Amino acid sequence: MNFPKLWIAGLSAAVLALTSTYLWREGIPSSVIKSASNTPPAQPVPVTTGVVKVQEFANSRVGLGTVQAYNTVTVKVRVDGEVQKIAFREGQDVQVGDVIAQIDPRPYEALLHQAEADKARDQALLANAKLDLERYSKLVVKEYATRQSVDTQEALVAQYQAAIAHDQAAIDNARVQLGYTTIVSPLAGRTGIRLIDQGNIVHASDSGGLVVVTQMAPISVIFTLPQKYLPQIIDAMRGGTLVVSAYDQDDRIQLAEGRLELIDNQIDQGTGAIRLKAIFQNLDGRLWPGQFVSAHLLLGVRRGPVVPESALQSGPSGSYAFVVRQDSTVEIHPVRIAASRNGEALIESGVAAGETVVVDGHYKLRPGIRIVPAAAAAAPARERTASTAQGRE
Repeated sequence: MNFPKLWIAGLSAAVLALTSTYLWREGIPSSVIKSASNTPPAQPVPVTTGVVKVQEFANSRVGLGTVQAYNTVTVKVRVDGEVQKIAFREGQDVQVGDVIAQIDPRPYEALLHQAEADKARDQALLANAKLDLERYSKLVVKEYATRQSVDTQEALVAQYQAAIAHDQAAIDNARVQLGYTTIVSPLAGRTGIRLIDQGNIVHASDSGGLVVVTQMAPISVIFTLPQKYLPQIIDAMRGGTLVVSAYDQDDRIQLAEGRLELIDNQIDQGTGAIRLKAIFQNLDGRLWPGQFVSAHLLLGVRRGPVVPESALQSGPSGSYAFVVRQDSTVEIHPVRIAASRNGEALIESGVAAGETVVVDGHYKLRPGIRIVPAAAAAAPARERTASTAQGRE
């Protein structure tokens, strides 16, 4: 018997078994483990590689949000009458106090004049009553008038004084009603579609309004995040104001940048999510009420090894990457991902700066196989094609 050969074969089997056990414990797929027992092919596998770089990485949390107007008002009438004029254009920007519409003011002007006339009449009666009271007061001293007549005249003076106060209240009310005939914008914003046309009769009891005015700047975004991020957000808020970036629904184009205003005071028990509100100045009007956006909450910036997300593979127990050794063979490194964003991932452990990882072409790889960069593999193929073409000529 050849004992050295048997001893070498047994040692090789033990090493292979230990390697398979390690890969299984690290969550590497069983297909990769089974492939490791096979003899690597002599032909190198063409792959795309990348170098692990150390750089600053924004630690963000992304949630789906909805743009909401900071203030929205349905402009309604407060008096009855005919709409004489619509003073705005649909989609127009208005300021506080800008005229929206005009209701026929003539009935209310007449009521105001009537109240003013009633006050003038009662003022004249009061003046006469005061003169009579003065005369009776002088006559009662000489006993030419009774004390009862004086008391009666004093009561009449008080009655006219009360009537004048009533008239003044009527005048004030008439002026308020007359002021309601000119409808103005209660806030700065943008008008929507007109709901009433000129010439219509409107009433204060109508359920609808004339137009909806929506404040566009500043504007808010309400978005949600899983409750597991709540401690991180609270800790980050202690360090200062947090920046929130709003991207389009496809999460490609940044629309605006604002700040986190608040965290809602309760967690949705049905979804386990927290609601957050961010404020944006929106001076360029790129955010629109009702718009769906992707909200990026920046919790901080970390520096560490960064790799393309395509370099990471998923196993039963986590993620791993194929690392290229100096002899152009690959080995598997389990990795822990700290954060990912825009196709890149910040690695907490598993790979180090300067190492080369496989970015594309994983499906043919297994531990120990030799690789060649895809560009280098394509060059000999082109040369062979050119040589064949020359031979045919």
